[in-house]
Amino acid sequence: MPTVAFHTLGCKVNHYETEGIWRMFMDKGYERVDFDHDSDVYVINTCTVTNSGDKKSRQTIRRAIRKNPNAVICVTGCYAQTSPGEIMEIPGVDVVVGTQDRKNIFTYIDKHKQTKEPVNGVSNIMKNRVFEEMDVPVFTDRTRASLKIQEGCNNFCTFCIIPWSRGLLRSRAPENVIEQAQKLVEAGYKELVLTGIHTAGYGEDLKDYNFAKLLRELETVEGLERIRISSIEASQITDEVIDVLDNSKKIVRHLHIPLQAGSDTVLSRMRRKYSTCFYKEKVNKIRQALPGLAITSDVIVGFPGETEEEFMETYEFIKEIGYSELHVFPFSRRTGTPAARMDNQVEDHVKEDRVHRLITLSDQLAKVYASQYENDVLEVIPEERIVDKNHPELLVGYTDNYMKVQFEGTADMIGKIVRVKISESGYPFNKGTFVRVMDNATHSGEKVH
Repeated sequence: MPTVAFHTLGCKVNHYETEGIWRMFMDKGYERVDFDHDSDVYVINTCTVTNSGDKKSRQTIRRAIRKNPNAVICVTGCYAQTSPGEIMEIPGVDVVVGTQDRKNIFTYIDKHKQTKEPVNGVSNIMKNRVFEEMDVPVFTDRTRASLKIQEGCNNFCTFCIIPWSRGLLRSRAPENVIEQAQKLVEAGYKELVLTGIHTAGYGEDLKDYNFAKLLRELETVEGLERIRISSIEASQITDEVIDVLDNSKKIVRHLHIPLQAGSDTVLSRMRRKYSTCFYKEKVNKIRQALPGLAITSDVIVGFPGETEEEFMETYEFIKEIGYSELHVFPFSRRTGTPAARMDNQVEDHVKEDRVHRLITLSDQLAKVYASQYENDVLEVIPEERIVDKNHPELLVGYTDNYMKVQFEGTADMIGKIVRVKISESGYPFNKGTFVRVMDNATHSGEKVH
């Protein structure tokens, strides 16, 4: 039986697509082996969001070539899409496929075997207007299943290369989304994470259909307990979406709403499509619809020209919103983006100091958010067992409002919805006590008096 090994760099979408590519190999009779093992084919799914993403991708490609110089080396993903020429120059690379036409990977492998020449299967992504279907009915290593609903982005923020590596926004056909959701539920998944490059932009390219309508349809999927939206832009939180959240029994009390900066002057230089005032108004509306909502976010510090005053505007705005957790990134100059060419680049030591200050603030806010739930009983889906000699039965999982909880339980609880009483709140995790396994899960946490 021929073997294939995968290595995935970058975001959740890449991990999803690796699973899709693996399904294609599985259907061709391949066996999957670990990337560090000898394999007939290596597939490296690359990332290009930063220059260091490119560098890590190159290192991983070279590692596979050293492992087995006779193997077929296939490179796919974002770095393959934006810089196929650079990758083709690495001696030992056999097939390059970008972020589209992955179904042709076997045609390219066969062509390479016949000609012994490297094959470049990358075409212009900007011309593509069709979502590439990939069947991912199960995941190798997760209890939460991702469901990719759209591809590409039309925003062209000044710091971001993604539209050039993923193309313009295109949505998956609603009937295909629902069919895939049904398959995942039948495979035993209780929670689906809706994912994409610009997830809640879903439907902007469809006639008479939008993200809110898709959420309503997913609500009717039999056996599905939790719907999590991987990310939603403030500009996409329409009154219709808020109405759906308000009436939903399945959408969890957690939203990731990217901020990037809490200063209007910085947001304008980033070419983001909202002001802090607009953002705050949307957050207030959505909190009325989902009381107890956990809001997580992304923030970039040290964007070109960011002054101490602008940074402090961001710092104070974050405090005002009261996030449950932040992902903080120092600005990274991505070759090919307008921001990389801007004047007044911020020095590394200033960026590092600002990152540190925001991470400290994020930890404080996370503890404050979690403390509201001490002594409450919440629903947790245990994801894995923790290796701990003193506590062999320790499990870890997430509540619907994205709090990480450790508690003592048995391995057969993994992937099920269980009720856990939060005995000690904290960050990065909370300690809990198992109460019971749910038969038919209800939507929200329940207070214990």
